[in-house]
Amino acid sequence: MATKKSDAASKKTAASSAKKSESKSKTAAKSGVKASKTSVKSSAKASARTVSKTASKTPASKAGTKAVSKTAAKTVSKTAAVKTAASKTVKKAAKPVAGIDENGTFRAWDNAKTVAKAKTTKTEKAVFVPGTTEEQVAKKLAAAKAIDPGAKSAPKKVAAYTDDQIKHLDSLEHIRLRSGMYIGRLGDGSNQNDGIYVLLKEVIDNSIDEFIMGFGKKIEVSVKDNHVKVRDYGRGIPLGKVVECVSEINTGAKYNDDVFQFSVGMNGVGTKAVNALSSYFRVVSVRDGECCEAVFEKGKLKNQRKGKLKEKQADGTFFEFVPDEEIFGKYTFNMEFVEKRMWNYAYLNTGLTLKLNGVDFVSKNGLLDLLEKEIESESLYQIGSYTGDHLQFAFTHTNAYGENYFSFVNGQYTSDGGTHLNAFKEGFIKGVNDFFQSNFKSEDIRDGITAAVLVKVKDPVFESQTKNKLGNTDVRQWIVAEVQSGLDDWLHKNPKAAERLKEKIEHNEKMRVELSSVKKLVRDAAKKNSIRIEKLDDCRFHLEDGNKGENSMIFITEGQSASGVMTHSRDADYQAIFSLRGKPENMYGKKQSDIYKNDELYQLMMALGIENSVENLRYSKIVIATDADNDGFHIRNLVLTFFLGYFEELITSGRVWILETPLFRVRNKKENIYCYTEDERDAAQAKLGKNCETSRFKGLGEMNPSEFKQFIAPETIHLTPVEISQLKIIPQLLAFYMGKNTPERRKFIENNLLSNAEIDV
Repeated sequence: MATKKSDAASKKTAASSAKKSESKSKTAAKSGVKASKTSVKSSAKASARTVSKTASKTPASKAGTKAVSKTAAKTVSKTAAVKTAASKTVKKAAKPVAGIDENGTFRAWDNAKTVAKAKTTKTEKAVFVPGTTEEQVAKKLAAAKAIDPGAKSAPKKVAAYTDDQIKHLDSLEHIRLRSGMYIGRLGDGSNQNDGIYVLLKEVIDNSIDEFIMGFGKKIEVSVKDNHVKVRDYGRGIPLGKVVECVSEINTGAKYNDDVFQFSVGMNGVGTKAVNALSSYFRVVSVRDGECCEAVFEKGKLKNQRKGKLKEKQADGTFFEFVPDEEIFGKYTFNMEFVEKRMWNYAYLNTGLTLKLNGVDFVSKNGLLDLLEKEIESESLYQIGSYTGDHLQFAFTHTNAYGENYFSFVNGQYTSDGGTHLNAFKEGFIKGVNDFFQSNFKSEDIRDGITAAVLVKVKDPVFESQTKNKLGNTDVRQWIVAEVQSGLDDWLHKNPKAAERLKEKIEHNEKMRVELSSVKKLVRDAAKKNSIRIEKLDDCRFHLEDGNKGENSMIFITEGQSASGVMTHSRDADYQAIFSLRGKPENMYGKKQSDIYKNDELYQLMMALGIENSVENLRYSKIVIATDADNDGFHIRNLVLTFFLGYFEELITSGRVWILETPLFRVRNKKENIYCYTEDERDAAQAKLGKNCETSRFKGLGEMNPSEFKQFIAPETIHLTPVEISQLKIIPQLLAFYMGKNTPERRKFIENNLLSNAEIDV
């Protein structure tokens, strides 16, 4: 009974409060006065407090709870209706809203419809009027479709997918269609890894394989006017298989380890690739007074003949080819690259004589000769060397920073190293610590080292077709053990050199401790200022991302104008930008700790990821992108001085490049031609006629982003690699061009300074 009375009292109190609120709201509406939100809210709060107090005094029961809930729902519903009516100053009764109305009907969808209508009404008031008409949009769309490359050819009707539609390409056709799978990049000969050098290498490799097996001690090579000839004096290709060996993939003796135990070639692909990618290809094999000749054009056999020789000739094989311009475009053999390859072959094959255009390349001491030619008088102690049956290495230390290695597998230069080079480094550290009975850190032992390593592996596994990196894991244990023992033996036999090596390691240790304290101070200061690298616009993928990061590059630009153009033109997935404030400090002759105290260079090191180690490099390519004027060239030299002085390994490993942008734009109303040389400009002017307009670009910031995009797109970018012919010339070059203003340099400038009349602007 007590509960019922309490419930009745609650209902009366709530109803009374609600009626008073409703009465006040109706009065305000009738009088034409807008009810304020504050008064409505206070009425609702008052009702809610009344209900809450009554409910708290009432004993808990299901019946009481339901009654209070219904009363509260009615009160809130009525208050919401009053609020809506008051805010809109509507004289008519409010429409039912979400909740349960007085008749007990659930009205949730009424509220949803009311809100939707209100939003629609607002949107309709703010109608967007486009700046172009439908007719203009249609014209633009038609113009865009007109430049679609696929629109130039008439659409073909899709044929039925049957057995007859399956195409078969012969092996050489497939090489021409997918040349990158077989030789890597194509290029025009400006890079030592371009395809034309791969073709030359593959032919010579076959001759080297003959020498390794003990047949033929001379190889004659001729490269003139893009016409290549190679003659070896080995066993010669078996006469009955000459055509098959140069035209059918997976055909050759390289699969038979009884014939070739340590092969350099492409395992039956090399000469086939040369044949397929040459406009003219000729092979002649001589064996026991008989010969077989075959001539091909673009992989197609044109002529074949066999017979006895009229005059006696030594056994061997002769190759002659011209790389096809349909595949490579306009190209030129850089003879410096070719000569460097000849020297590498000579160093790795003592006793072999290579004759290039009449000049002999021969080495008596192998890898020892290689290092002597590379570093000459820069060595801190006599060059050490070891020669085993399947492993050779030579080493020394210089005052340069970083590490430099020349690694080879079966005579193949592995520019990216691999498991054999990692095993050599590990064995060298163990050998040093064993000999000195110490525990020197690896970075102290290896800093300043220059070494060359050659291993002979029976079944080499490379990580790419162009064989830049060895992947065999089974060679590690053997190489580590032999390097460790071979080094220990050499150090025992050369005590003076061992003492100098120890002094160098202890000096490195002292410098590392000093540098570590400087790095800590700089790092702490950098953290206080900003965690983010201010001048870096980073990209999405980096070297650490594996295959996705292989195309990553960072552009080092001068000033905000150039970086601004690049930022809007780049591919943000693979291209990062670091903007210099102007000319960086000349770091020639400075201590290593000084570069960490230079804020801008430290920021650059952080951007590259090399502040602690070059091995942490974040980008595949470092591209110096400066203006084509005196200031731009000066900045380029300052950046190169920084890399060559302290991070030489970046350049020797082929990571640093120069961005070439067009110097001229020749155009008329119909066509734009961008020219990278004066000769190209003259040809473009002749093509477009007298009325054409010629512009000279000096700065990257002069180009707009839409125009500049094509100059850094992966398909059309012009990059020139920064390469070193010999390590020994670096100190001399830096001292002459970046050292103190010596009388010699002053005289050089006076003798080579161009007059205004000689400068072509």
